[in-house]
Amino acid sequence: MNLLYLNHYAGGPDWGMEFRPWYLAREWARLGHRVDIVAATYSHVRSAQPQAGQLLPPVLRGSVGMSSIEDVRWHWYAADPYQGNGVGRVRNIGQFLGRVAWHAPTLARQLKPDVVIASSTYPMDIWVAARLAREARRLGARGLLVHEVHDLWPLSPIELGGMSPTHPFIRLCQAAEDWACRHADRVVSMLPNVAEHLRAHGLPEGRLHIVGNGISPDDWHTAEPAPLRPDLAQHLARLRAEGACVVGYAGSHGTPNAMEHLLLAAARLQTESEAGAKGPTLAFVLVGDGHEKAALQAQAQALGLRHLHFFDPVPKAQVPAFLAQVDVAYIGWQDLPIYRFGIAPNKLFDYMMAARPVLHSVAAANDPVALSGCGLTVAPADPQAIAQGLRELAALSPERRAVLGAQGQAYVLAHHTWPVLAQRFLHALA
Repeated sequence: MNLLYLNHYAGGPDWGMEFRPWYLAREWARLGHRVDIVAATYSHVRSAQPQAGQLLPPVLRGSVGMSSIEDVRWHWYAADPYQGNGVGRVRNIGQFLGRVAWHAPTLARQLKPDVVIASSTYPMDIWVAARLAREARRLGARGLLVHEVHDLWPLSPIELGGMSPTHPFIRLCQAAEDWACRHADRVVSMLPNVAEHLRAHGLPEGRLHIVGNGISPDDWHTAEPAPLRPDLAQHLARLRAEGACVVGYAGSHGTPNAMEHLLLAAARLQTESEAGAKGPTLAFVLVGDGHEKAALQAQAQALGLRHLHFFDPVPKAQVPAFLAQVDVAYIGWQDLPIYRFGIAPNKLFDYMMAARPVLHSVAAANDPVALSGCGLTVAPADPQAIAQGLRELAALSPERRAVLGAQGQAYVLAHHTWPVLAQRFLHALA
């Protein structure tokens, strides 16, 4: 089967996030399918962008170049760099979609896709994917049209970003979501509780399939695991030598991650420790980057947090080594109604695969921590609840924390590895 995966932001081993297209594509290629990813030359979520000097000559008229890794091929289409969520990003979206749409007949003729997957966060790519699917069918290929839901747009920018439902960009997103619900042959959602919402926008019964996020066993079972960066390794070794209970976080430092509440919880725990509270010292190690990091560092300094340290992001290959040195892994969310549709956080599955007990600060339609029994779930955006949860996990014996971690790992291996998810996606296409 020939699969064409249209994802503006698609990354891979050489460029970083987002990884979902790469992991699914690699599993499909291993099963004998031909997979082509169509992506933009610039995306704000990547750690590195494809460089012209590193690309193979373009094989499709209009593309900038091509990359090929493990039988998965990326076709790059030019889109200008941008900062933030303003006009520059809108222009970037328009450039990418316009150029791919213009060359849709060439793409369809050369790739002959049996399946065309529209998979960017924003939904307007469904119209470009539909043109690709029509051209494929005209040429005798199956041309199945799939709309893959990441976040719910335009609901996410309305509820998370405060955008007006009457904003022209929001109206455009809504028109695209409605069209996708009515016309896509399949809808695949990462979020588990979207059926009612999508039906309200025209999705017929029987077309929705849930395929969440996950982890790659290859990243965890390598012959030579990637060593941790020296500065971080030395800091963790010192904390362990001092007998601290290490609370780790690996991921984005952005508004949705609600890390300001973790810092307030750390301040509360530090005050209790200074007042003579029993129990180990909790030391916080926060690894990552994001638009809120500078503000969080200023907050930590203002709170006088002595046992909390920030570190730059580590390559994905080093995440297992970092989590192996953590006693409790933390993930938090804002207290927002958008999570009534569910969550699909990659870093939570990394935590669980690392067999770490997890403190999860969330109120959502689904909770892998509760389902697997791998830790504690507390109220979101509540420093007191977060502090209490951390206190309870720190008070457990290492043996009990190991049991919790093992339960999380078993759950991920059963339900959230990319080989399992890739097969689930293929089943939706049958």
